[in-house]
Amino acid sequence: MIMTANRAQRRILPLLCGTLLCAALPAVASAGVTVKFSDVSGYGDRQAQEPSTLDEFSRLLQRLGQRLPAGQDLAIDVLDVRLAGMVDPFWPAGSEVRVLRATTPPRFVLRYVLSQKGRRLRADTVTLTDINYQMNPSARLASGRFPYEKALLSDWFKSQFSAPR
Repeated sequence: MIMTANRAQRRILPLLCGTLLCAALPAVASAGVTVKFSDVSGYGDRQAQEPSTLDEFSRLLQRLGQRLPAGQDLAIDVLDVRLAGMVDPFWPAGSEVRVLRATTPPRFVLRYVLSQKGRRLRADTVTLTDINYQMNPSARLASGRFPYEKALLSDWFKSQFSAPR
């Protein structure tokens, strides 16, 4: 019985190691995006300070980062967030209704560093905003939370980090 277990272990061990190696390779070879939110309490929009909001933007940026060429890493430091619209102060307390106006576009202030194999390719601090945010078709047709903010981040990412065709 002991001999059979050893023989089975010898067969399974190479398969297990191969599976673990294959699972680890994409993580090593794929591009990485790290997102950091600095001084959240100083953000110009109170709702933007909520962890669920920040997590949603972080997931979006990480998903967009999958488009980066292999070996490139992008570190994004979010310095300020203002969501589209503003909370209407005349609604009862506890019910935050955002009123969207042309004068209240979404805005992000980001500091980023794009690197490859430890070498800095590009770094900048940018302010993203879109005064015509209500006309953006991808945001208008989107469902879910923060369609205008997500469209703004997606458009910026595509314009800055998409490989030329």
